[in-house]
Amino acid sequence: MSLLHQVGLTFIKNIGPALAKSLVSYFGDAELVFSAPRSKLLKVPGIGEKTVNQLNFYEALKKATEELKYVEKNGIDAIFYTDSTYPKRLKSCNDSPVLLYSKGNANLNSQHIISIVGTRNATEYGKQLCKQLVEELQQYNILIVSGLALGIDVAAHKESIKLDVPTLGVLGHGLDRMYPSQNRSIAEKMLNNGGLLTEYPSGTIPDRENFPQRNRIVAGIADATIVVEASVKGGALITAEIANSYNRDVFAFPGRVGDEYSEGCNFLIRNNKAALLTCAADLAYSLGWEKADSSKPVVEQFMLPIDLTTEERIIFDIIQHHKVPIAIDDLTIKSGLTTSQLAMNLLNMEMLTIFSKAALTPKKGFFISN
Repeated sequence: MSLLHQVGLTFIKNIGPALAKSLVSYFGDAELVFSAPRSKLLKVPGIGEKTVNQLNFYEALKKATEELKYVEKNGIDAIFYTDSTYPKRLKSCNDSPVLLYSKGNANLNSQHIISIVGTRNATEYGKQLCKQLVEELQQYNILIVSGLALGIDVAAHKESIKLDVPTLGVLGHGLDRMYPSQNRSIAEKMLNNGGLLTEYPSGTIPDRENFPQRNRIVAGIADATIVVEASVKGGALITAEIANSYNRDVFAFPGRVGDEYSEGCNFLIRNNKAALLTCAADLAYSLGWEKADSSKPVVEQFMLPIDLTTEERIIFDIIQHHKVPIAIDDLTIKSGLTTSQLAMNLLNMEMLTIFSKAALTPKKGFFISN
């Protein structure tokens, strides 16, 4: 696919992520969208007469050309939703961005990713909780994500930098600026171990409506979202609600009754919108994580059967050499098979009883996590 046309899709009037994906799915290639006749465009689900009449293909490609110049000059990666480097957790969300701009060296598909959010008016209690949390999480080979806002967000980023834990800031504007400006030095340090991520092209200012949109990336890119300290209104609770809508785990630290910036956390816990969190061990237990430096083997070694098909052999090798439970999405990507092909092969392997009786217990199964 042409990167120019992929970026160009994001500049077409009235075409959001969902419609952009529909266009690519229908025509099979971003470039073909721009050369499609009107009659075929009208056949795309969700595309009507009004939308077609307002399509600005020439202008969109002109803007994309300028954006690519900026991207190349500043060492930015433009990641399309079909790219292997696109965050797989985020891709599973139906409203995920069609294109992301990334700067730095963050692995957007790290084994473990946690988003930490909270109030801009963090108290010393909240900052201490944040510090303790990051300290405890560093042993899990983790990427810490937040929104690079004041308060809890920047506290999480600062502690990550201090402990050399990879950390990613998701922005509500283009990569040509920093909001708030006092976080610029922190952002620059994050590029050495982590980075910055946004769906907005250069020139995009930090408008108020951009931040709820930004929050869906914070929620969707992670295994779980942790609310450290928050009031009943604000971005942290919005992010928690979005994470819940994605069926992602949400955790919250409880606070003292009556404290303004503990009310949001207590509200989430009271209404079963978040699990109560007291330390990183609670999180690791809930998510089934093993410590990165654990000497205890997680996956046992098995004899390789000789009657496997080529596809089954690929799957078996991946599972056998994976040291932690592997998610279905990960196995799909690593094997190169479609979801239906993977499911059929796994069923066949189960029936052939490839693994030992102990490995086939409900506790271990095929070492695949949901």
